[in-house]
Amino acid sequence: MTDATAQPLPQPEGKKSSILVADAHTAKRNAAEGRFKAYGIIAILIGLLFLVALLGSIIFNGAPAFTQTRVTLDIPLNEDEIEAAEASIVKTAKYNDLVGTAVAKALADAGIETDMEPDSLLRMLSGSAGSNFRNRVLDNPGLVGSTQTFEFLASSRVDGYLKGRVTRDALVDDKNLDAAHLDLVDQMREAGLVNRGFNLDFILGADASDTRPEAAGMGVSMLGSFFMMLVVLACALPIGIAASIYLEEFAPQNRWTDLIEVNISNLAAVPSIVFGILGLSAFIQVMHLPQSAPLVGGLTLTLMTLPTIVISTRASLKSVPPSIRDAALGVGASKMQAVFHHVLPLAMPGILTGTIIGLAQALGETAPLLLIGMVGFIASNPPEGLTSGFMDPNSAMPAQIYEWAKRSDPAFYERAWGGIIILLLFLMTMNIIAILLRRKFERRW
Repeated sequence: MTDATAQPLPQPEGKKSSILVADAHTAKRNAAEGRFKAYGIIAILIGLLFLVALLGSIIFNGAPAFTQTRVTLDIPLNEDEIEAAEASIVKTAKYNDLVGTAVAKALADAGIETDMEPDSLLRMLSGSAGSNFRNRVLDNPGLVGSTQTFEFLASSRVDGYLKGRVTRDALVDDKNLDAAHLDLVDQMREAGLVNRGFNLDFILGADASDTRPEAAGMGVSMLGSFFMMLVVLACALPIGIAASIYLEEFAPQNRWTDLIEVNISNLAAVPSIVFGILGLSAFIQVMHLPQSAPLVGGLTLTLMTLPTIVISTRASLKSVPPSIRDAALGVGASKMQAVFHHVLPLAMPGILTGTIIGLAQALGETAPLLLIGMVGFIASNPPEGLTSGFMDPNSAMPAQIYEWAKRSDPAFYERAWGGIIILLLFLMTMNIIAILLRRKFERRW
């Protein structure tokens, strides 16, 4: 055995490196990572830009729908004239004559000179002026014999002129108004006879005919959507949650459950108009439920929403750790007790969130409502009671927006944008509720 002195290992010749200084490979990798982060930030900024552009377009086009131009008139309610109008066959026409005469008198009192006849002056007001005048007189017979102040809706052309939507050049071929009417409108506005204010009737009112866009509102269609959502909530929530619990916790794993799961996933991707055809066939043609009723619309949307609720509920149940189930069974709980007392409460935030997202999706659907007739119906009166709200023909917010968007008058197009704002507020409210419920019922383990 020889005694040898340990020699140090030879160092490879070349440039020495340090962990404190990045080499070329590390610098290249860091640069690639920086570029990837920059791409992500740019993508987010582009998405935000499109979102801001979309919201800005909606607000810019829809905000004018929440204001309306009105004409203020002082009308003497002469008893003889009221009785003559009520005795006439064409009652509304007689009341229109009284309104037209009041417009001419108001112009004269304000020092505005015109050679137009009262019938021509009446064109500056909404077609509903005579009927609204008559309704107020009949509802308040004690007003007869006095002079009352009335506010009438201006016509859609006058309203559009004050909002910048209608110009004098656009009225060259118009059969209702001309540039002379707009000159009068300018003078009436200076005299205080014409004013523009908040349009509460657009939010609470009902739809109107094609000739009266200034009187159209979203109120009745909002009630239709509300009753439909009640039907969807009452049907889709218990059925969807019960089916999810059975498939996830109790059903045996075999070819039949696999087939059911595949079909549920496929149904979630089926176009919504297919569910409309199914609703038309099942609920109207077979069960003979009333067409255009919120009950039928709610049942049709329930079919469309069920796959979404089942998938989201099953995902929430799967997110609960198996140790929760094992611990409950280990202390003597039955399978049902473990599911309903331990698993379900922990999965409840996700279940509620998925349910409300499914309801929000159903709230914005139009295609299924096309097939059951809720688009072609003009909801002119609110439902009289709970049963009437479910069974009487009505419209819904997306269907109402679709109906307004396809009408020719630009005033309806403006109201379609305003309806989109209301619909987005509903959807935003539902999503906020989902977030609050999730935070309220969320449990950590």
